[in-house]
Parts: sequence; structure tokens; C-alpha cells
Amino acid sequence: MAFDWTNPYRTIRAPVFARNVVATSQPLAAQAGLRMLLDGGNAVDAILAAAAMLTIVEPVSNGLGGDAFAILWDGQRLHGLNSSGTAPAAWNPEFFRRRHGEDDRGFAKIPLRGWDTVTVPGAVAAWEALHERFGVLPLRRILEPAASVAERGVTVTPITATQWESADPGLRDQPGWAQTFMPGGRAPKAGEKFVFPGAGRLLRHLAEKGLREFYDGAVAEAVGAWAKKTGGALTAEDMCGFRPEWVEPISVEYRGYELHEIPPNGQGIAALMALGILRHFDLASLGPDSPQSQHLQIEAMKLAFADIRRYVGDPKTMTVTPRQMLDPDYLALRAKSIDHRRASFPGPGLFPSGGTVYLTAADEKGMMVSFIQSNYMGFGSGVVEPEYGISLQNRGTGFSADPASANVVAPGKRPFHTIIPAFLTQSGKPRMSFGVMGADVQPQGHVQTLIRMVDYRQQPQAACDAPRFKINRDFSVNIESRAHPSLPSALENMGHKIHIDPVYHGESGSGQFIWRLSDDPGHGYVAASDTRRDGCACGF
Repeated sequence: MAFDWTNPYRTIRAPVFARNVVATSQPLAAQAGLRMLLDGGNAVDAILAAAAMLTIVEPVSNGLGGDAFAILWDGQRLHGLNSSGTAPAAWNPEFFRRRHGEDDRGFAKIPLRGWDTVTVPGAVAAWEALHERFGVLPLRRILEPAASVAERGVTVTPITATQWESADPGLRDQPGWAQTFMPGGRAPKAGEKFVFPGAGRLLRHLAEKGLREFYDGAVAEAVGAWAKKTGGALTAEDMCGFRPEWVEPISVEYRGYELHEIPPNGQGIAALMALGILRHFDLASLGPDSPQSQHLQIEAMKLAFADIRRYVGDPKTMTVTPRQMLDPDYLALRAKSIDHRRASFPGPGLFPSGGTVYLTAADEKGMMVSFIQSNYMGFGSGVVEPEYGISLQNRGTGFSADPASANVVAPGKRPFHTIIPAFLTQSGKPRMSFGVMGADVQPQGHVQTLIRMVDYRQQPQAACDAPRFKINRDFSVNIESRAHPSLPSALENMGHKIHIDPVYHGESGSGQFIWRLSDDPGHGYVAASDTRRDGCACGF
């Protein structure tokens, strides 16, 4: 790729070039990963050390009770890992109807916070699967940096402090949250120290006993006991034996590259569908920030979202397959429905019957890891098991109670998931591990940043720094205030409902990118880290 190495956007960061590199949303996490590489570990060891550290230094976005996904290039081929947790045995629509009533459609209500959003946590199982299959360093060495910081305390960084302070006030009432995350009765401010002794205790326990202890031992018993005491349905039996699933990534070709995503139950397929639609348009002939280019990208994403909201869930219950959703003829038909001059409000197409952290690492031997873990919506469910400091996700809120939905809640089922790692290859060879965190903005961020690099030759840090749009559930569009002043009105004239984000922040997605510079891994990589978070890329 002959990148334009200039950067037309205001930024505080430059691309990082190195043969071994880590990029995360927190400097201490990136440094923890780099320490593993310096100690002779590989990219998986680096990812695990960084992931553990992120649960301590950025607890707003992820925790030891979160979920995770990964796409990994082992030097020869790609591997996908789905470690999203399953629903407790007690869950079904009637369970939620009894506890939360019905909505105006007559469906059971599924809450946004609390125990009735907690599925089996999958993140630690992802760590275990990656370490067993690809890790080099001992677990004790990998978890030591995070355990030490949890015990000694971390100085809270500015963006994390802002997110912490703006957390949902209702979290105060969730079991264990205030005593864990509001030391002194309030959120810590930037520059203040936060100590997380329970998490330190858990990390040392797992380093000694093994990561399986989280699911089959004392830790699972503690979670089950806390649920029973405070009104939750999750049990130690629900957690016992949970294993993530190794999966084959799904992909679509775009301009000579192949974008790979984890297959459903995640939303990565939306990015693939949007690119499959956009390859029918000559975006390179339009300016990267032009209203015409932005309009086409928005319309393609809206079509993709209309489909995934109707058809995507746990693959065991989907009525439409990913192959059907990515069929070239179907995507070409969807592309023809786009009006170059007018916004649309599309419904799903017809088929034949039938809160988050992203991190990436690469090493000089060629291993590249794209990894994401999350609690969702900022602190997840709000429930924290106090002995071990396990902050539990709220991924169960992604279920539907509509019995006709592929995503209807059921025991042992995975919910629709927002977090998605991504990977780019070219002619079967690795080119980039990347991701953009931020709920529904994630596939949108994948598409926008990839188009900037592939169609417009913008280097990774420039593509990362560029203003973004975000399509909302009602198909209105948020535009960052740093966009060209003429863009909002031009899009409004096309029929889009536009909102301006007054600040440049993580609500529009925060990404990390590692681009391999040649087929020879010894040549090295260029890495970028999003200015919308406190993080960095570093390497040697």
C-alpha cells in the first residue's frame, strides 16, 4: 500500500513503526503487552497481559466478568474465537415477564442493568483458550503486571475519569458497584489513585490455580453465591464447564483485500455487507470527506443494519445463513436500491426461505492478534462480586423477547453481540489487525477507516483521526464536530436527520490498528491508536 504519510486531521499522535508492537486504549496496558514481547513472549502473551491490565486501568469499559472475541494469524492461517457467554438455565421470555412485566407490544421486558442482564462471563475463558493453544510465557508472568497494579493502585487517566463520572446513576443501587467503584462515595477524578484489591486477589488466584478455576472452582462458587444472595439467576452450574468456540472467520472481498469478521452471533457481518454493497460504487473518485462519499457509506450501513437487526442471533436459531446475507447477487441488489441523492429508511431485505476495549499486537515472527473484550454500556450490569472484584457484563440485554426473533432469549443461548474484532488479508496473506470499539459504531468504524486506507490511501493514524459519522437505531446520523462545516447541511439536504456531537470522543468509536508493511514480518509494522481514548501504540 502506497500510503500518503501526511495527516490532514488535527492529532496528538503519530504512526508508530516497529517489528514488535502493541496498541491499546491505555498506556499501561500497551506497556504490559510490550513487556511480554521483550521477555521473549509472542503476540498472544502480549494481548493477554494487556487485556488483564485493561480490566484494572479502564474498568468503565471492561472487566473480569466481561466477554471477548479474537481473530488471530498464527503465521500460517487465521483462527477465530467466540467467547461470548450463554444465558443462565432459568432464562426464557416467561422468566422476564414475571420479573419485569410486558412492553407495549405484549413482549416481556428485558432490563438494561442488574442481574437479569448477566450471561456467563466469557473473557477469562478466552484468555485460557488463547494461552493453551498459542501462549509461550507462563500464566504467572503474564498476569503479574495487572495484579501488581490492582494491589498498588492506578492513577486514573482523563478520558476514563470523564466516563466514570458520567456513569449511569442507577448503578449505585446494583450489588457491589458503589463499594467497588465509588471510593469515598464518588467516582475518582483524573490524577487520583484507584486501588482494586479484589481484582488483584483474583488475578493472583488464577495465576496459581489456572484460568479454569474461574468456571469450575471457588470463583464460580463465589459468583453463584453472590447471585443467590442478591437476587440473580446465574449459578455456579451455569458457569461450570463453559468453553469458548473456535470458529472460521467470515469474509468479503473489497478492492483486492479480504475483510474477515467473526460470524454471528456478532454484528461483524454488518461491516462485510456494507463493504459488499460499497464495492459497486467508485468511492475513490469522490473526496474522502465529501458529502457524496459519506452519504453512500451511510446508506450502505443502514441497509446492513436493517438486515442484521432482523436476522442475526445465535447461529443455531438463525433462519438466514451468513452465506445468504453475503451473497454477491443479494448485495448487488441492495446496492441498486441506494439513491445517490436521497437518504432512505430501509427495512430488511427478503431471502429465500430457509462499553468496550479493543487491543491488538503483532510480533516479528509474524503472529498478529485482533482482540476485543467488554462489559457493555459502561460498567456492564453494575453488579460486582465483592470478594474477587468481578464486574459483570450486561450482554443479556442484547436478547429479544419476541418469540419470532432469531435472537429470542433461551437457556444456554448466546445473545446478539456488538463487540467485533477485525482482520484484513491480501491474497491470503496478513495485512492488518484492527478494531473500533463503541457498541453499534463498531462495524461503522471498520467500514469508514478501511475505506480511508484502501480507497483514499490515508495512513492508519490519519484514518483513525478522521472525523466519523455514527448511525443511530432510528437511522438518524451523528456527525463529529470536527467534520467539515459544510458536511451536516449537505447531508440534511439529502434527507438525513443529522445531530452534531459537540466533542471529539469515544462515542464515535475508538480504534487501534496494526498494518503489516510487507510480506516479510521482519520488515515490521505501522501502528495507530485512537486519540478518542487515553491509549497509545508502542513497540521495539
